[in-house]
Amino acid sequence: MTNETIAGVRVPDSALAREATELVREAASPLLFDHSRRVFLFGALRGAEQGLEFDPELLYVGAMFHDLGLTGRFARTDQRFEIDGADEARRFLAAHGITGEPAQRVWTAIALHTTPEIPLHMAPEIALVTRGVELDVLGIGYHAISAEQRAAVVAAHPRPDFKNRILAAFTDGIKGRPDTTFGNVKADVLAHFVPGFERGDFVEVIKGSAWGE
Repeated sequence: MTNETIAGVRVPDSALAREATELVREAASPLLFDHSRRVFLFGALRGAEQGLEFDPELLYVGAMFHDLGLTGRFARTDQRFEIDGADEARRFLAAHGITGEPAQRVWTAIALHTTPEIPLHMAPEIALVTRGVELDVLGIGYHAISAEQRAAVVAAHPRPDFKNRILAAFTDGIKGRPDTTFGNVKADVLAHFVPGFERGDFVEVIKGSAWGE
């Protein structure tokens, strides 16, 4: 994949990027690997379309690691799956000498990628991980890039039956930690696909708190 360019986007080819690619290829299913690569490519294309300046390596790590919390290797049961991937990205970057604000930028990009709207008002790398996820999973921004660009990305990283398969991956990755979906979009997944799931209710949490009144 040396000097690889897809849809006009140059895929980072540093040692860090190559190691990130191999880590995700080993840990994730082909479904999640291809999805994560598309998230980078779509995010970069949306960034170009919006005239944003961003660090391609940081965007690449954010995109590639964003769903690691859905994999058997990195999934935990005590926190949101987004934080699993964010934590691993921060460890990975630290091992490559990247700490402080740049590493926190990547952590935030991954941690917030299922939180609507807020990341779009943050640093470009944070916004563009979300833009890439939204385009690939939800179709948001579908027409913001050209049909030729979409076709080139999908030719490099196909999405056979992606809608159903990504929903199954979400379900498998979070059904063992249903409480972590309280207040976020993944509660919808469990409500559709896990019999007996009861979503948390913010109003009931307030009414049932330890406060006496």
